[in-house]
Amino acid sequence: MSLPIDLPAISIPEIPLPIEIPELIHPAIVHFAIAIPVVIFLLEIYNLAAKRRTISAFSLFLLMLVTVALFGAYLTGSIDGKAAWDMLSTDGQSDLKAHKLLGMYLVYASAFLVVLKLLIMAIRKTVGRLLFILILGGFIAVTLYQGKEGGELVYKYGANIERVADMSSDADDAKEELEEAEENLKELQAKYDALSAENNKADTADETLKEDENKAAAEEVDSNKTTPSEDENKAEEADSNETAAPSEDVTKEESESNKTVTPSEDTNSSTDTNSSN
Repeated sequence: MSLPIDLPAISIPEIPLPIEIPELIHPAIVHFAIAIPVVIFLLEIYNLAAKRRTISAFSLFLLMLVTVALFGAYLTGSIDGKAAWDMLSTDGQSDLKAHKLLGMYLVYASAFLVVLKLLIMAIRKTVGRLLFILILGGFIAVTLYQGKEGGELVYKYGANIERVADMSSDADDAKEELEEAEENLKELQAKYDALSAENNKADTADETLKEDENKAAAEEVDSNKTTPSEDENKAEEADSNETAAPSEDVTKEESESNKTVTPSEDTNSSTDTNSSN
């Protein structure tokens, strides 16, 4: 609620009351404070032509009722405003402050109208009555505007609505639960990060171990390529044995051939002996 003009801050003296004012009485009193000035306005227009003093006196009485009603609206509005304050948003609280300030101005304005009405009744001039009607019309416009803004506090911001208060309370509870859930989530995230770091270290160690094993296997393969294996040594020994076996056979054949040659030498020797004989 933004007022058309910037009004300086004022206050109404606190009056101790013998009874405690209950909540939610404000709307009923406000309706009287808005409706009665309209009735007075119509009476004053009619009395311009009728010029009856009884109507002027009744109009004055109604103005006094308006002042009392507006003061009661201020008191009950203060009670309802305190009850609704914590449930309102920042904009709602700002509008409530402006609504209260304008309400105090209306209380003083209604008291001013009572004094002005007394003066006009004493003067008994038509010009005075016209001036009063003009001022009263402006007063009515402000009270209607005040009523409209009060309705916005209820329907736009949910002031003094029990269901809205319950929803606001539920929203606060949900907000607290959300904050707790976020804290738990942060703790779980920290644990998860720690476990991930440990797993990464373990994976790194496994990879290092595998690399070492692969290097050792590669070195072993290289050493096997440069040094003959036992199987290769056995194969070479078998080949050498196979090549040695034919040479032994040849030796045996030569010995046998020598044996066959020896008898012939004996025959020759015997022949030579016979011939000498």
